[in-house]
Amino acid sequence: MQNKKYKYRVSFPHIGNYYVPIYNWFSNILDKNTTKIIIPKKMSKQTLEFGSNNSPDFICLPFKYNVGNFIESLNQGANVLVQAGGGCKYGYYAELQEQILKDMGYDFKYITLVEKGKIKPFKIYKKFKELNPNLTFFKFIYRFCVAALIAYFLDKFEDYIRLNISYEEKIGKFEVIHKIFLLKLRNIKSISQLFKVKNKYMKKLKNIKLISKEDRNEKIKIGIIGELFTSMEQFSSNNIEKKLNKLGAATKRYTTVTYLLVKKPLEMKRLIKKSKKYIEYELGADGTTSVAHAIELADNGYDGIIHIKPFGCTPEENAIPILQKISKDKNIPIMYLTFDTQNSDTALDTRLEAFYDMLVMNKEKKKVDVLDNKEALDG
Repeated sequence: MQNKKYKYRVSFPHIGNYYVPIYNWFSNILDKNTTKIIIPKKMSKQTLEFGSNNSPDFICLPFKYNVGNFIESLNQGANVLVQAGGGCKYGYYAELQEQILKDMGYDFKYITLVEKGKIKPFKIYKKFKELNPNLTFFKFIYRFCVAALIAYFLDKFEDYIRLNISYEEKIGKFEVIHKIFLLKLRNIKSISQLFKVKNKYMKKLKNIKLISKEDRNEKIKIGIIGELFTSMEQFSSNNIEKKLNKLGAATKRYTTVTYLLVKKPLEMKRLIKKSKKYIEYELGADGTTSVAHAIELADNGYDGIIHIKPFGCTPEENAIPILQKISKDKNIPIMYLTFDTQNSDTALDTRLEAFYDMLVMNKEKKKVDVLDNKEALDG
């Protein structure tokens, strides 16, 4: 009965914690009297099952997660779906997903934010104005800017946690503040309020006591590179970051929405130039950044690298032989993980533990070699 109260019930795909800025944007440009925002369910085995059963077998894993997520929202009563697009196969998701879902018998309106690789703000505005005739272009753009800033501060917040969570003196404090921060961000009404919330919780984050610098230096540092969806939607990569943190490793991940939309386009030429020993041109999608960031991580003293991708991701497949050469040249171990519909937590845990143990042994061996060299020089 509750669904009949609303003319429109809007939903969108769940990817990491980016549902927060998307929810904030939609909830502030749509009429609350006629429209309900349905927050998509977190990715789960059920999501993947729905998506796999109703997608072509050969299609990539992110597509299946998106389809499954949309089915879950449609089953909750959604009648308007919003999808992004652009880049790699993702640029063709919208049309195929819409056809699959309509062939399944669902009745809904489909809004695509990116068409043929381009974002046309006024065209998108007109689509949302159909849902809320009172929406002005100024409000549409302003609320988008607020949502974009929320995503930016969320990325900064989570980057800090990612780099420092394994250094906590008292385990669990970062997680508590993170959950509260996400709740606060959902209901931000203005840019000034956003800055106040960001400053308050960033301060709380930085006040959490960490272990000594000496102890931090003993920790294993692992960089994560690879395809964007499996990087940002942690369920699709079996929560790899949490697993590594639990083992005791500090992790670094480059891929965030802020990086993809702002930093990556500006630095692509620099990345190719920096990687000229290995590549001359873009590899497509995230392949180029995987190569460049592997070099950077090795040069910055990281102990190991994990390359992740969904099954069948061509740009990342093309990057692997190059990464293998970088691994040999830079003497840095790289583990390659491919995720599909049949992933096993136990198998992944075993591989991560073995990789982590190897990095610990490598680190200890380097210390011994340094001591031996020092003694030889002293002698």
